[in-house]
Amino acid sequence: MTDKKFDLGGVVVATTLAFKEDPKAPAGLAVDYDKFAEHCDFLIRNGCRGVGPNGSLGEYSSLTDSERRKVVQVAVETVGDRGLVVAGVHGVGWHQAVQWAEHAQEDGADGVLLLPPTIYRANRGEVVEHYTKVNEVGLPIMMYNNPFDTKVDIGPDLIAELYELENVVAVKEFSTDVRRVLEIRERCDIDVIAGADDLLFESLVVGAKGWFAGYPNAFPREAVAIYDLVTAGEIERARELYTGLVPVFRWDTKTEFVQAIKLSMDVAGNSYGGPTRPPRGPLSAAQREQVVRDTRRALDHAERFHGSAS
Repeated sequence: MTDKKFDLGGVVVATTLAFKEDPKAPAGLAVDYDKFAEHCDFLIRNGCRGVGPNGSLGEYSSLTDSERRKVVQVAVETVGDRGLVVAGVHGVGWHQAVQWAEHAQEDGADGVLLLPPTIYRANRGEVVEHYTKVNEVGLPIMMYNNPFDTKVDIGPDLIAELYELENVVAVKEFSTDVRRVLEIRERCDIDVIAGADDLLFESLVVGAKGWFAGYPNAFPREAVAIYDLVTAGEIERARELYTGLVPVFRWDTKTEFVQAIKLSMDVAGNSYGGPTRPPRGPLSAAQREQVVRDTRRALDHAERFHGSAS
């Protein structure tokens, strides 16, 4: 049985995945495990609590089974005892999700992130069965409520019901309704984790325990600073930093969020973003220009902020 006190506080990054050109690989792009390891190390060295491989941002749905498993193994080996590895174990049905959870357990992950059944809109009973089956594996589970992609809204009442499962410890909330944080906490004692980057500040202020999302890939130092400032009660200082970053953070809730975050990483220059594997195609020229502009403005703001604190 998982300890319900399993601590998911801090910034756990839904990691991007680097690819390199290889004509023999799917779509001509092979996973670059060396660059992925370097990126995981970069995030941990910059104060992040852990990494979340094989989420949507990690393009898990475009990976082969062997690639998907090795990504978790590389993350575990790289992070070691310096932080957490919370592996995405999403599947069309519970039988696939259970298999990925078992692999994650065998490979040393600390916990799993789990969407409801993907592909179609599951009903309540199917959602409950999905989480019940994965619960039996024994790893801590962070549920993932993303009604935009799954068409399934895990509302506060269902979250409270699923929290009765012994290994369900947290929920990544991506409904983009910040009111949910308080309503969920009123119904049960589950840890609510901020999932939308452009609602981070608001979610933390009203009681979210941690942050599991994408833009810390490009801005890990600033992400940790916002989290630490809010938890220390320095709300105005946190808001000052967040306000200058939220325009680029808004790309996290757009259809092209993977491409945008990878491009922001390349613009920031501290870690490699690179291309996406199909079905995700390149950004349009206008989108690319806007992401670059937003990223540079955020970098300038962060530099001024850190300079004023020194």
